Amino acid sequence: MTDADVIIVGAGPTGLMLAGELRLTGVRPLVLERQPELRDIPKAGGLGGQVLELLRYRGVLDKLVAATTGPLPPPRFPFGGVHVDLTRLPDPPMHALPLPQARLERVLEDHALAVGTEIRRGHEVLGVSQDEDGVTAEVRGPDGPYEVRGRYLVGCDGPRSPVRELAGIPFPGTTYPEVNRFAHVTLPESVRVLDDGDLDIAGQRRIAAGFTRTERGVFAFGPLSPGSVMVYTTEDEFTQPEDDAPMTLAEVSESVRRVLGIDLPMGEASRLSRYRHQARQAERYRDGRILLAGDAAHQFPATGVGLNAGMLDAVNLAWKLAAALQGWAPDGLLETYHQERHFAGARTLQHTQAQVALRRTQDAAADALRAVFQELLADEPAARRIGAMIAGSDFRYPLPGADRHPLVGAFAPDLALHTDQGGTSVAELLAAARPVLLDLTGRADLHEVAGDWRHRVDLVTAKTEDRPADLLLIRPDAHIAWAASLDEPADTAAPALREALATWFGDPVAELG
Repeated sequence: MTDADVIIVGAGPTGLMLAGELRLTGVRPLVLERQPELRDIPKAGGLGGQVLELLRYRGVLDKLVAATTGPLPPPRFPFGGVHVDLTRLPDPPMHALPLPQARLERVLEDHALAVGTEIRRGHEVLGVSQDEDGVTAEVRGPDGPYEVRGRYLVGCDGPRSPVRELAGIPFPGTTYPEVNRFAHVTLPESVRVLDDGDLDIAGQRRIAAGFTRTERGVFAFGPLSPGSVMVYTTEDEFTQPEDDAPMTLAEVSESVRRVLGIDLPMGEASRLSRYRHQARQAERYRDGRILLAGDAAHQFPATGVGLNAGMLDAVNLAWKLAAALQGWAPDGLLETYHQERHFAGARTLQHTQAQVALRRTQDAAADALRAVFQELLADEPAARRIGAMIAGSDFRYPLPGADRHPLVGAFAPDLALHTDQGGTSVAELLAAARPVLLDLTGRADLHEVAGDWRHRVDLVTAKTEDRPADLLLIRPDAHIAWAASLDEPADTAAPALREALATWFGDPVAELG
């Protein structure tokens, strides 16, 4: 007897996203969170990258936009101590929402609860054990210890993940000595942001826009709204600060004084956060019936990528867990979660570690490297490519058949579609988190093949301008599992489609659990 199909440990963005995705498939998740209530301690200050498109496909993005704390910022992003300015591009590959993590978690929790998720706060997992049929978690709740049983358990419990440690999964990597401090503050009249972007401190000095490097560290700032700025410092400190201890405005002021050698008058703070960079990746994201996602699986030494990666882990995993639980998963499907998301994590780790190399060295050669890199970013192809790296959209999963069509493994574009029932889009088709076979040419020769999977895969015939292929087989996580080249003959397309359907969506006569 199980208490839940999937036990999710951790009610951060990754765990809540996973819970909502599982409920869309009909799976019963149980979320266990050790904190008794949502905390307002600032962590991430925004959400950006590829996951924004996925959230739009699920119909959740509008709720997040409504919860933002200000106007959408222009697409300018830091990358290893230089600035990536995407404002010149008509279709920037990277966007961000100014959304404090506490607000993000509230929206995701409301969504998860609305679709029927059970969330238990104040329930700490102390032990896990697994057998052939499921996982047992030892829990300490407000009323004392108890055990809960699930068929799978997913650790979404952060970089110090007890689940990862209890499962014995190594987490190799590096912790850098940098301590980074962020603050969103108002400015008194004695401090002005000038028209050229510089910061003028009356009676002291003028600080150039961008990154200011000194022997003690790095200082940066950026305007948020009239009269307020984001202030950032980084210093090497070889004693570990207490991450859970709230940061104060005085701590930020002292850090600015150490780095710049001057006092920066600041008013009220609306956000204060502190963190240390790590570059780590779990050796495996799955150990039997125990899986990892989000910060429990990876840590990246750059801002703006961790939430994106973790929530995409959740979307990739949810439909595969549902397939295993419902009895139709083909052999090896659940293992592709590790293969694909470990691949994606390694890619993110690569470019974030490259940022470490760009930003950490303080000598003339490093200054020259950053200057050359910044100059290259003035070229549109370079800016577009780096922007896509930050967004996590610059790669394809290495799926079977990826050598046959360039779209295989890529995120499905949101095509505007015209059907017999009227207009729709790829985003609308994927709102229910079901796989879709999108026929863009009326290939009747392939409909018979797909008909065997009709109870599991939605078959949609539509027209679109500038169609990228004849057919697209789109997984619930919005990645393309198979595509037919334009005008591909039936004698090759039909067996290839049957193979792809079986590879990703199993035996068409398998019983639904």
